[in-house]
Amino acid sequence: MSVYFYYGDEDYSIEQAINEKKKLLDKNFSAMNFKTYDNPSFTDLISILRTTPMMFGKMLIVINCLDYFSKSFEDSQNKQIEEALSLVSEDVDIIFTAIIPRDEGKKLDTRRKLFKLLSKQNAQEFKTIPTYKTDEITLWINKYARKIGIKVEQDASLTLIEQIGNNLREFVNELDKLKLAVYPEKTVTKADVKNNCITNEDLFNFTDYIMTNKTDLALLEFRKLLFKKHELEIISALQTMLRKWILIKLNEKKMSTFEISKLTGMHEFVVKKNMEKMKKHSLKALVDLKQNLIDAEYKIKSGQALDTKEVIEYAIIG
Repeated sequence: MSVYFYYGDEDYSIEQAINEKKKLLDKNFSAMNFKTYDNPSFTDLISILRTTPMMFGKMLIVINCLDYFSKSFEDSQNKQIEEALSLVSEDVDIIFTAIIPRDEGKKLDTRRKLFKLLSKQNAQEFKTIPTYKTDEITLWINKYARKIGIKVEQDASLTLIEQIGNNLREFVNELDKLKLAVYPEKTVTKADVKNNCITNEDLFNFTDYIMTNKTDLALLEFRKLLFKKHELEIISALQTMLRKWILIKLNEKKMSTFEISKLTGMHEFVVKKNMEKMKKHSLKALVDLKQNLIDAEYKIKSGQALDTKEVIEYAIIG
């Protein structure tokens, strides 16, 4: 029996740590012996901690407990949790997770008794690599590239960092696609990144055309992006960037560019560049465009759209 506490804002790394534990389960019974729970009630939590495996082999239980840190348990409840943890079945491993949304600038309240209690277990904090540590991010990119059997040139890595920032999950998605794009070659160049990934410049030009009512150019840019990504991937990339631009607009007068960099996961020089570009666009225009794209995405995913491109183009024209 082992109890773990994984917390922090690096969700991809936490997910990978959980996957490593899952690999230890008996493959014949892993579907039944792996359970996840999302902020269960106190009563349910105690019941979960008393779980025993239904089949052979070890059982792994993951409990997302982020919401627990925004409310207080009574002393008697904390004591019951502590007692229940000490009595967890020998054949059960428990992982508590508290994944902090990276774009909300929040931290766990480490003063709470529950945090102190879980920290006594096998606790590990997973921190996002700061955007200014480009060397460290580059090392991570190179490590993952080796894992999937490719090499990424230095200027290609820097181009990816300029586009993505420090989001490891996005790096994985782009590197996996680049591996297929350059096949049978094994080396990814800066040109490969420019030709196969949607860049900040692509997204800004696209958005700028939309918000300055240059409809023909916006539609042309959209069709050019279709050579790089699927329609839904374009919507997702644009929504992600719009969320970052909205955060910049909301905080540009009350936070430093370094603080905004930490909040958005963008490199500081990219924040500065985007602040300059966004001067002519209002917060309302950015929010309205994001809502249009959310509506378009919903219609597509819910099956209401007979023609995906038409729905997106209508959202663009607005």
